[in-house]
Amino acid sequence: MRFTDTYSFYACAGDGGDGVVRWRREKYRPKGGPSGGDGGRGGDVYVVAVRDIMQLSRIAHTDTYNGVRGGDGADNSRTGKDGERLTILLPVGSVVEKKATGEQFELTQEGDEIKILSGGTGGLGNEHFKSSTNQRPQQATKGTPGENSDFLVELKLIADAGLIGLPNAGKSTLLNTISNARARVGSYPFTTLSPNLGTYAGYVIADIPGLIEGAHNGKGLGHMFLRHVSRTRLLVHCISLDQDTVVESYNTVRTELSSYSEQLAALPEMIVITKSDTRTPDEVRAVVQMFEERTHQTVALVMSAYDLDSIGTFSNLLLERLSQLGSE
Repeated sequence: MRFTDTYSFYACAGDGGDGVVRWRREKYRPKGGPSGGDGGRGGDVYVVAVRDIMQLSRIAHTDTYNGVRGGDGADNSRTGKDGERLTILLPVGSVVEKKATGEQFELTQEGDEIKILSGGTGGLGNEHFKSSTNQRPQQATKGTPGENSDFLVELKLIADAGLIGLPNAGKSTLLNTISNARARVGSYPFTTLSPNLGTYAGYVIADIPGLIEGAHNGKGLGHMFLRHVSRTRLLVHCISLDQDTVVESYNTVRTELSSYSEQLAALPEMIVITKSDTRTPDEVRAVVQMFEERTHQTVALVMSAYDLDSIGTFSNLLLERLSQLGSE
């Protein structure tokens, strides 16, 4: 099943049921007064958040939802049955835009539910129209239509830590190493075409698609990257040592983050230099020193996916940082 992070659909809430014309038929009162009941309300439409990142993929084939109509009124002043509500399940992190009004609804926690369309009201039965001058009213009203609109859903992942960096920075390998994820790994740009999720010690870790210069304008996988990273608590900035432009790589990603959102750029960051196995120890020290002098940023860790000790150190540092953020 292919990951989907945008979804469009049309939905219509249920129409209200009709009011009816009815008459009382009681013993000794064969010509009783009006007793037509009101129509029931049409069913509302709700969106509900579930913890399933693949939920949009599961419903991608469905583009229309119709709510349940309210029941018509009945005799003896009985009101028609209200239409059952219609529930659309969407993944946690979804932003739902109602095209008819421009309203936006956000589902940020599992179990969140929001009414996006209201069902129509039921019509009035003929007993409402009885008066001193109209003892036998023949009129009743129809139920009103339910609300309807087109909707756009955009998924913004909610993860505890987001692995960011240029393509081929080693993010997928790192995610696979510390978690139960099975992210695709390759030595060419954009191996990660959509976010991969893993868990470690109860924390959700996201490997976000590689970023390139111009991403804030939509270049490459730009907006996909930036949309998903915007709700991450901690940015783990991965910079590969198998290149000669370590500082430039860091600055490229930082520029794109700032250009897209200052709030995004202000998220806590942990800098990790990856693929240390591609350089000698002396070269590694020289690169780290140059990086820190030119960027005024501290490298949290130099590591290699082939070095179990460095993997263990990274895991401990990550847990420490996330624990600190959780207590703030």
